[in-house]
Amino acid sequence: MSNALFDAVTVAEAPELDGFWKAPAGFDRLLSACSKAGPVAYVEADYFGGVGTQNALTWDAGKIVLGPLRLAEGESSPTTGTPISQALRRLGAAKGNHVDEFAAVGLGRHRDTDDWLPPGEAS
Repeated sequence: MSNALFDAVTVAEAPELDGFWKAPAGFDRLLSACSKAGPVAYVEADYFGGVGTQNALTWDAGKIVLGPLRLAEGESSPTTGTPISQALRRLGAAKGNHVDEFAAVGLGRHRDTDDWLPPGEAS
């Protein structure tokens, strides 16, 4: 979530997604509407030096179908997988020979938003 996108989609006076640190107010309405065409997920990860947190929430057909899921700093991953891996699985990702769905879809290549946004659109 870049700062520009955050500002563009924030709905004044709308409720925020409880427990998410970078989800714009009212973003759940947009994701719910988008999910009418197929499942969508909003995920957050904040890591530094190998420790951090994850949050995930998944919608399908306009309704929340998974989450909110949270993994706090220092918590062990559940046997069902991290919140992001569970959300990706709900979207159809399979871990295959990878350690988890996060690795299978290559999210490790995109650790910093500024690294994958076009020049001039950095957060």
